Amino acid sequence: MKNRMKNPFFVKNKIGLAAVILSSLGNISAQVFSDFVYKGNDKIYTENPLRTNEFYSPILQGCYPDPSITRKGNDYYLVNSSFSMFPGVPIFHSSDLVNWKQIGHVLDRPSQLKVETAGVSEGIYAPDIKYNKYNDTFYMVTTQIASGIGNMIVKTKDPAKGWSEVQKLNFDGIDPSIFFDDDGKAYIIHNDAPPTGTEQYSGHRVIKMWDYDLEKDQVVAGSDKIIVNGGVDIAQKPIWIEGPHLYKKNGKYYLMCAEGGTGGNHSEVIFMSDSPKGPFIPASNNPILTQRYFPKDRKDKVDWAGHADLVETPDGKYYGVFLAIRPNEKNRVNTGRETFILPVDWSGTYPVFENGLVPMKPVIKMPNGVSNQTGKNGFFPNGNFTFSDHLNNTLDNRWIAMRGPKENFVNVTKNGVKINPFTTNIKDKAPVSALFHRQQHASFEATVNLDFKPKSEKELAGMSCYQNEKFNYVFGLTKKGKDFYLVLERTEKGNSVLLKSEKILLNKNIKLQVVAQGDDYQFNYSLEGNNFMNVGGAVSGDILSTDVAGGFTGSLIGLYSTSANDIQP
Repeated sequence: MKNRMKNPFFVKNKIGLAAVILSSLGNISAQVFSDFVYKGNDKIYTENPLRTNEFYSPILQGCYPDPSITRKGNDYYLVNSSFSMFPGVPIFHSSDLVNWKQIGHVLDRPSQLKVETAGVSEGIYAPDIKYNKYNDTFYMVTTQIASGIGNMIVKTKDPAKGWSEVQKLNFDGIDPSIFFDDDGKAYIIHNDAPPTGTEQYSGHRVIKMWDYDLEKDQVVAGSDKIIVNGGVDIAQKPIWIEGPHLYKKNGKYYLMCAEGGTGGNHSEVIFMSDSPKGPFIPASNNPILTQRYFPKDRKDKVDWAGHADLVETPDGKYYGVFLAIRPNEKNRVNTGRETFILPVDWSGTYPVFENGLVPMKPVIKMPNGVSNQTGKNGFFPNGNFTFSDHLNNTLDNRWIAMRGPKENFVNVTKNGVKINPFTTNIKDKAPVSALFHRQQHASFEATVNLDFKPKSEKELAGMSCYQNEKFNYVFGLTKKGKDFYLVLERTEKGNSVLLKSEKILLNKNIKLQVVAQGDDYQFNYSLEGNNFMNVGGAVSGDILSTDVAGGFTGSLIGLYSTSANDIQP
């Protein structure tokens, strides 16, 4: 990802979770969230209803970037980047590439994921998952920024039953992936800076390879070799060659990489060699996937396509997963980078993504013999779906926290989720007491019931639309004197402005709601459960977009509580 190699690997954080004080230690009001409903309403889905032999791409809507995929038998497993979200690296299972169930997260323990003081777009970058049939083991290799860990690997015999502790890998750079050859040997490839003194231009990067010792779970010292310098044609000054994956087909080795930066020039390119260590010759028809050549004002635009991974089906067909974005009507990227899929034509020498070099469509033909069950029987939904959660049972895997385990502040009761507020607020670069759900549509509404009577102005509970600690909205209930207030605050570049405060008569539970229509967001409330009243009018979703806020994540919808409220009605 562009510019992320400039982020330092920070020392192990000094505050840790111990510095976060729970509300249960003081006289803090009970605050229970229940009956959360998220409903998507994007025009692209109403205008493109599915036929029986079709399914939608993206297969994972919202902030699920940098997909990597592997297969064991008839089982496919897919992982995504998670940055400073906790737990980290969501993992999905499918038996047909259409219907996906989230089976958990790879990094689900504080010993594996140390992001307590990380910015939202630090943490975990570009995980790679691969199955090694020679030892019946799954490996996940990634880069953990801002923790002192850097490049790392974990492994398991069963992805649904937990992963090992972290093994730190002894090399710099980002985007590592692992390859297992037919002779049992293993290799690590990754993005790195060119050797000192050889950088030719800004964005100049190399792809490097190491021998990997499977017994020691470590790269072999001194075995590193640059296998691509710059990209397809260094004379053209290509930028940000990254996200490498190595494959073998018919005795040839194929190296596939992202090129052009994870933005409007993003693409996927392919090289071939007779040896895993090169030399790698680029295909003459590169790129094999991109959306950069088309009019900016095209209808139903998909953009930024790249950072792909390939998988072969049992019958020899190939598919590729990759990230792309779907901007709203003002070209905002509030939903972030999503996981798409396309069939891949590998009938010639090099693979090419089918319809990956024309403006992408929202529907894809179903693989033979597959029935579309998305949104049913526990399978992840896509299209215009409704997600309802009473929040009174085991929390769905979609609920994540920021920089630390949600178990540190959440109690699930028969009446809903009680959030024990931290003495941090949502603008701190620290664990915050908020449960987050990804924004998965340009147009949506999200509603939650809140049982809360604040006892002081330091207490606040409500909803947040959150891009990061410096760009967010907070819509919450607090107190001033003897009166209760709803407040709406906008934070941009770390500067907070109170947009509206409204005194209310709070006698029982309150319903809070955020409704988005593309770039227009509205924050509403109801005291009797049905008729909603607006606070602050329509506000811009610009600060929730990657192109404004920077970073690599999509917007999150938070159920938020704090005992360090600084919003004054």
